[in-house]
Amino acid sequence: MRTLVLGRTPARVTAVLATLREDGFDAEGVSTDDEARKLLETGQFGVLIIGGGVGPESRAEIKEFAAGHQVRRVIDGALSEPFDVYVRREFEPLIRETAAG
Repeated sequence: MRTLVLGRTPARVTAVLATLREDGFDAEGVSTDDEARKLLETGQFGVLIIGGGVGPESRAEIKEFAAGHQVRRVIDGALSEPFDVYVRREFEPLIRETAAG
């Protein structure tokens, strides 16, 4: 199941992607709402992770958009260090659960 990561800090998006990919997940990452909408329009993403730096208005709009484009789960995240530990503890179990369901 493909996962899209939306975060405002490119370095954090890169860190999340590195861990997910290292652990065998198919993931893409972007830093703007427009980029996220463009990818979500493809209907190829089952999970959307929204980083803590995404403001409330953008977060609400992206969640609504995702709901209309086959996203099965939206995960709200606010990374804490070490990032790889956080991704494995908080994100990966939810992605696996969504893929299995």
